[in-house]
Amino acid sequence: MSFDPAQSSPAIAARVQRVAPFLAMDVLARAAEKERQGDSVVHMEVGQPGAPAPLAVREAAKAAIDTGRIGYTEALGLAALRARIARHYRDAYGVEVGPERIAVTTGSSAGFVLAFLAMFEPGDRVAITAPGYPAYRNIFEALGVEVVTIPLEKADGYVMTARAVRAAHAQKPLKGVLAMSPANPSGTMIGRAGLADLGTACREAGIWFVSDEIYHGLTYDAPAQTALAADPDAVIVNSFSKYYCMTGWRIGWLVLPPALVRPVEVLAQSLYISAPYISQVAAIAAFEATDELEVIKAGYARNREILLEALPGIGITEMHPVDGAFYVYADIARFTNDSLDFCKRMLDEAGIAATPGLDFDPFEGAHHMRLSFAGTEADCREGMRRLKAWLG
Repeated sequence: MSFDPAQSSPAIAARVQRVAPFLAMDVLARAAEKERQGDSVVHMEVGQPGAPAPLAVREAAKAAIDTGRIGYTEALGLAALRARIARHYRDAYGVEVGPERIAVTTGSSAGFVLAFLAMFEPGDRVAITAPGYPAYRNIFEALGVEVVTIPLEKADGYVMTARAVRAAHAQKPLKGVLAMSPANPSGTMIGRAGLADLGTACREAGIWFVSDEIYHGLTYDAPAQTALAADPDAVIVNSFSKYYCMTGWRIGWLVLPPALVRPVEVLAQSLYISAPYISQVAAIAAFEATDELEVIKAGYARNREILLEALPGIGITEMHPVDGAFYVYADIARFTNDSLDFCKRMLDEAGIAATPGLDFDPFEGAHHMRLSFAGTEADCREGMRRLKAWLG
């Protein structure tokens, strides 16, 4: 008879059950199974750049391997990478950030866990948006942190507002607020004034402000603003995965207020020691690959236009503003009120993999879906052709 540790503890079992599946990854798994069976699938489900990491990144990694020794680094990351990230904030945003405030992490995912552990205790209340990145909610559930959902409203441009934060805090005190710009699943951005207002509301209330900025660099009409420009105490989460096309390299960073640096360092020492050495060396080179990366972004811009032109003709007319990232978050109420079933049938019958809105919004996501346009132009055109034929 096998032993199941979860069965020995009702508390553990309850915690596991609170963490919902990451539906985008479930769709990816089902799509991969179809492909193994010989079926054709257009992948529009995951937020993964279709392009490889830049040549400079790959060459830096090869050179690191040729040195022969790949070891640990300091828990907060290589000094050279932390200094280069600090320079990036000066060059891109005109914001001075000391390298000592930067923690290099194993992807933004590890950054979230480190930051949340350093800031919040079980039972604390943290506000996030709906729709929003599902891993936020799932990590908080695993840590015993209470999630406070702030629904995004069309009248507000589908962004979190200081007004909504103050209202949630007045109802019952918050310990933190997490905002994302450009957002996942929509790409919608919060402007400079909106970020400043959020920072002010959090400072006045004495609560942590976390700004997820992993899609910075991927904007189409105006550059994204960092929350640090208005709030030097904001906790910034960023990553090399999206703009820099380094998803599988698992490398990201945090910008921390001084009081959180040592707690994050101590946690990192025990949780994973350090981010991978090769990925850190390669990440330094990523900052010098702008020309190549801008060509890749121009491809996303073309894909974005393909979707924005095609979807209304298919009958999908309501969507959040696609200011950045590489997603369209669309209302499909005309076709279904069960996005999970809709996306399953669309994969099975049309060979299009997309993520049901329930992944991002447990309340209104039943009539939404997210389409990623991070793949090739040919994929996007074929996806729209298949979708039009399927909805016919």
